[in-house]
Amino acid sequence: MAQTAADRPPKETLSLWTREQARLKARVVDRDTEAWQRDPAFSGLQRVGGVDVSFVKGDSASACASLVVLSYPELKVVYEESRMVSLTAPYVSGFLAFREVPFLVDAVRRLQAKEPGLMPQVILVDGNGVLHHRGFGVACHLGVLTGLPCIGVAKKLLHVDGLKNNALHKEKIQLLQAGGDSFPLTGSSGTVLGMALRSHDHSTKPLYISVGHKTGLQTAVRLTHRCCRFRIPEPADIRSREHVRKTLELPGPPALGRESVVTRRQKTQGPKTGPEGGSEEPTSAAGPPAHCSQGPGTDLEAPKPASQAAGQGWLPSGAGHRECAKATGHPTPASGP
Repeated sequence: MAQTAADRPPKETLSLWTREQARLKARVVDRDTEAWQRDPAFSGLQRVGGVDVSFVKGDSASACASLVVLSYPELKVVYEESRMVSLTAPYVSGFLAFREVPFLVDAVRRLQAKEPGLMPQVILVDGNGVLHHRGFGVACHLGVLTGLPCIGVAKKLLHVDGLKNNALHKEKIQLLQAGGDSFPLTGSSGTVLGMALRSHDHSTKPLYISVGHKTGLQTAVRLTHRCCRFRIPEPADIRSREHVRKTLELPGPPALGRESVVTRRQKTQGPKTGPEGGSEEPTSAAGPPAHCSQGPGTDLEAPKPASQAAGQGWLPSGAGHRECAKATGHPTPASGP
C-alpha cells in the first residue's frame, strides 16, 4: 500500500535522512559572502525572495508551495509562483526539509529558467536555519541546495539545546522596546543559535532569526527587520493564508495573526518524536534523501520529487489562483485578493 502523509517512515529512512543532513550540513557557510551584506545600507541588494509551504487544515497531503520575489528596498512584488503539491510523508520532528524543500528547489529552478534576471539575492524562509536539533534546518537545507543566501525566520521558538519559552525568556521579550531590538538565543552549550527580534514597534511577539546559508547572524537580523512593515517580513506575509483560503473557496477569512482555516504547518499530522518541547519543525518527506540533494555540480539540478502537482502560496498573489484551483478541482474565485 502506498505511503500516506499520516504514516511514519521506517527507521532506515530516518537513518538516511540523518546521514544526509550531516553531509549537507558540512557545506553550510555561516558568514556574509556577498558585497551587499557588508554595506550598512545593503547597497547593491535589489531582490529579496520568500518561500513558504501552507497547508489546508484537515488535509495532511495537500499544500501550496510558493516563491515570491520582492524589489528592495521598495518591497514590491516582481515575481511570484504558487503551485499545489502533494506530500506523501508524515510529520517527523527535525526533518522538515525532506518534506518541503524539493518543491521549493523546483520553484527556484523554474524561476532561473524563466526569468534569470529576477533571481533573488537572498531568501527568507518560513522556518529555522542552524536553530535546529542537528543544526541544519530547512533554511540551511534550501540554501545549500540552491547556493543562495538564506535566512531562517520562525514565528515560534524551537525548544532545542536548553532553549525554552519559559518565564526568563518571556522577561527578555518584555525588554524589547522597539522594532529592531533583539537578544541572542544562547543554548545550554553556550552556542548562540539565533536571535529573538522585535520586528515592528507595534508587535509584541518576536521573530526567531537564524542563519541559513551564506549570511551572518547580524546581517540576517538587520535585513529581516528592514523587510518588516508589520510583524512578519513582507516575503512571509500572512496574506499567503488568505490567498490559499480564497483559492480553495474555504469559509471565513482567518483573523490576522491567527491560524484559522489554512495553517502554515498542520498541527495534527502526527506525534512529535523528539525530546524537545515547544514549537518544532514538522518534518517528513516527499521521498528519500536523493530528492533533496545531489552530488557535485550545479545545486539547482537536484532531481524533482516523484509526487508533485501544481501549487501556490506565500506572498500577495493573483495568477496563482488558477493553478491552485485547477490542481484541487475548485473553481477559480471570481475576485482576487
